[in-house]
Parts: sequence; structure tokens; C-alpha cells
Amino acid sequence: MQRRKFGREFKIEAVRLIRERGVSVAQAARDLDVHETMLHRWVRQAAADPQHAFPGQGQMKPEQIEIDRLGKEVARLKAERDILKKAAAYFARDAI
Repeated sequence: MQRRKFGREFKIEAVRLIRERGVSVAQAARDLDVHETMLHRWVRQAAADPQHAFPGQGQMKPEQIEIDRLGKEVARLKAERDILKKAAAYFARDAI
């Protein structure tokens, strides 16, 4: 059995159905053929960060973009440090 995937618009409309129209989660789950737990999770995600909820594939939240950028910078700085360590060891060996 293949896992179902729901788009951002579908999730937003499902949350709007529950919040704005006052439909219960149980009724919305039956109407949309989605498990109640999934709807509860979508409502929590939308409440936590309404602007960036449900980013979708290939799209990241601004915080995640910053974390990735910093991770790349750390890797670059470690590589530079390792090169300098090797150079210092090479020149220290020749000085003796």
C-alpha cells in the first residue's frame, strides 16, 4: 500500500474547515478521508507557524535555510583549519 501525500493547499483548506467553519475534527476527518490524528497535527503545525506551515518538498523554512548555510560554513572552516594544521606540521618538521 502506497503512502498518501497531501499538498499544502489541501492541508490549509482542511485546517480552515476546522478553525473557521467550526467543523469538528472527527467530521472533517470523515469528510476528507483523512485520519483524525493527521488533522490534529496539521492544526498544531498551522497554529505554531501559520506563515511557514507545510513547506512541501524542496522548500525549507527560513530557520532551516540558515542552519544549512551555517553547516556548510562550519565544514569549510574545518577544512581550512585542517589545511593550516598540516602546513604548520610540515614547516615545523623542516625547521628541526
